[in-house]
Amino acid sequence: MKTLRCGLIGDHIGQTRFPAALGIMCRAAGIGLRFELIDTADRAGFDLSGVVDDLRKDGWDGVSVTHPFKQAAAQYAGQGMPAELVRLGAANTLVFGPSVLGFNTDYTGFLAAWEANMGDVPVGCVALAGAGGVARAIGPALATLGAREIRIRDISQDRARELADLIGDCARVIAPDQWPEAVLGADGLVNATPMGMIYRPGSAFDPDLIGSQAWAFDAVYTPTDTGFLIACARAGLTILTGFEMFRHMALHSFQAYTGVRPDPVEIMPLLANLRPD
Repeated sequence: MKTLRCGLIGDHIGQTRFPAALGIMCRAAGIGLRFELIDTADRAGFDLSGVVDDLRKDGWDGVSVTHPFKQAAAQYAGQGMPAELVRLGAANTLVFGPSVLGFNTDYTGFLAAWEANMGDVPVGCVALAGAGGVARAIGPALATLGAREIRIRDISQDRARELADLIGDCARVIAPDQWPEAVLGADGLVNATPMGMIYRPGSAFDPDLIGSQAWAFDAVYTPTDTGFLIACARAGLTILTGFEMFRHMALHSFQAYTGVRPDPVEIMPLLANLRPD
């Protein structure tokens, strides 16, 4: 029996459902799985390139990458990124072979999750909190879906400007004092920061500013019902959870690793059982 040998690199990843998701798809496909978590939260000066080099030498099939190494993973993959994804400057999946292939299944996973759950809901004007690795997938995906305007706020204005340049004409950077007005006038709210995760409580959006919008998405999925999404649901917004994106991201990552595309009708209900509290 073929065995998939891979893992996940990132900060504070002990609660991830990703290995369980891969396990479900491997069992369905008759593939074994050897998976290892490489939690970097307490490893100052972690050298992604050096570690990935060692994993390749050790015979791994690939490795997935999360916060805060997605941009470094894209740099490692270099020209191994598909042409349509190179511009994102972020990768979350590295597949090893004679050369390294890089994928951004956050990008494709968000597009698939939107199509499956939001259908024809217009994206409109979006207030996007965060400009890091996951925002480099979600921002361009929102533009692909037809966003009229994407208003970006990040603790780093330089990083926000870089993301706006990546997205294109529909994106603009919002100064901190203009953020409340930008949120109030938005059709959709997107959290692409770590705020709301178990180790990073809080919200990037003031609850008092929520209610005039139509929809909301939170990239955080552990927990799935973040304080931000709870506030949005109470205010009547249509909700797209990070767990929905996670399910599609996991499916696309499995396909990148193995070349096997599971039947979504069969696999998605099984993955739904992994939903965090």
